[in-house]
Amino acid sequence: MALNKQPAAQHKTVLTYGTYDLFHVGHLRLFKRLKALGDKLIVGVSTDEFNSIKGKRTIIPFSQRAEIIESIVCVDLVIPEKSWSQKVDDIKTHGVDIFAMGDDWHGKFDDLKAYCEVHYLPRTACISSTEIKHALETIYELSPKELAIQYEVLHQLLADLK
Repeated sequence: MALNKQPAAQHKTVLTYGTYDLFHVGHLRLFKRLKALGDKLIVGVSTDEFNSIKGKRTIIPFSQRAEIIESIVCVDLVIPEKSWSQKVDDIKTHGVDIFAMGDDWHGKFDDLKAYCEVHYLPRTACISSTEIKHALETIYELSPKELAIQYEVLHQLLADLK
């Protein structure tokens, strides 16, 4: 009988943070890529109070955003992000090996390299919560007549594509 001589898998804990308002496929793809870096994924979800400090306004309240993230299979633990300064404590408390963020944050968290690996992953092209919010604001500002015209244009484009 042959013995399995493969070394034991190294356990790695990955930590990321974000607001995750208007959850979209870019968030999901990011979580899948983050989970591939280790075997435990911890996601810090920014609280409404912290977003206010950052000057961000969310549509979905913290409790619901956290519930959405908790329901994702590749996410092992959700923690509240309450301040910029909590990251070092979270890394130490949870035994984090890899801290990772989208590359729009490139270089901003390099100081955490003293505690763990730091990775910046490419964002999913052509989608962001900010872009969705801007689109919704634009639609909201249209008059009913302008909205009807836009609908007809989109309807014609769709028909042309078929």
